[in-house]
Amino acid sequence: MRKRILLILALAVSFTSLKAQNVIDLIIAEALAVPDSTGIVDDYGRRGGWIEIFNTSQGTVNFAGCFLTDDRNDLKKSIIPKGDLRTKLGPRQTTLIFTSGNGADGTLYAGFQIRPGSTVYLVSNDGRTVIDSLVIPANVPVGMSMKKQAFDLRQKEFEPLPDPQVPSPGIYNGDMNAATKAEAMAEKDPHGGILSLVAVSVVFSALAILWFLFWLFFDRPAKKAAQAKDKPKKAPAKAQVKAGEVSDEIAAVIALAMDMEQGGDVYAAIALAMDLYFNDTVHDTESFVLTMRPKDGSAWNDKKQIFRKLPR
Repeated sequence: MRKRILLILALAVSFTSLKAQNVIDLIIAEALAVPDSTGIVDDYGRRGGWIEIFNTSQGTVNFAGCFLTDDRNDLKKSIIPKGDLRTKLGPRQTTLIFTSGNGADGTLYAGFQIRPGSTVYLVSNDGRTVIDSLVIPANVPVGMSMKKQAFDLRQKEFEPLPDPQVPSPGIYNGDMNAATKAEAMAEKDPHGGILSLVAVSVVFSALAILWFLFWLFFDRPAKKAAQAKDKPKKAPAKAQVKAGEVSDEIAAVIALAMDMEQGGDVYAAIALAMDLYFNDTVHDTESFVLTMRPKDGSAWNDKKQIFRKLPR
């Protein structure tokens, strides 16, 4: 039992660590196509476009080996090189990729320039899976960027803002003072009645589902097996002998009686029984027994009177 618990804990830790390293937690939080004179300067003293990548998870994500592109038909247009610690993005942190048009400028430089009217894609390290994208409108003003904003500091869902915004590289795009879902629920339900009702409903629903599964897969088959075991077995029906047919039982009786040779009465009884049987006048059908009932009155027509003691 102890080994099972340790194995489950190890699997849970492994799953958590894998999830913390999943690149699908990354999003393109902001992008600027045409900077103005107030735009940020890259390592070469140039002002150009840039893409901001944000880690929405609570674990560190290494995005080395992923791709950036502005062409849906060429998802491997610009690769993010491996071997640079700057590709490890901490929880809820951002980094900028400058779109200088020359990927050889450095790890955090893309091999293309984004322009108004284009769409920027972040592609997984398999070169096929699009993780996230952001559309740059054709009419975006100079010096303005397109953003994705979260309306809850703790949520992972970011929604693109419809209008260009003032650039905010390196800053969390969201309302830092917005009430969380728990705080909003506390305002609507200060005494916890709704939460208690929901919790009880969930528990009873789970119990009902468990009971149904138990009844379906365990209880019902067990009852059927018990009923089949207790059901009495039917005795095999005896074969019905038709009049005029000599069954094995009748033949055995005749052979046994003739073998015993106990006098004329026996032969007469056998002959009479056979005559009654073949003429369909047998008054009973006991198994392995042939019987006759003496005639009442005169014995004038009694057939046993005309038999010899020993047949020739």
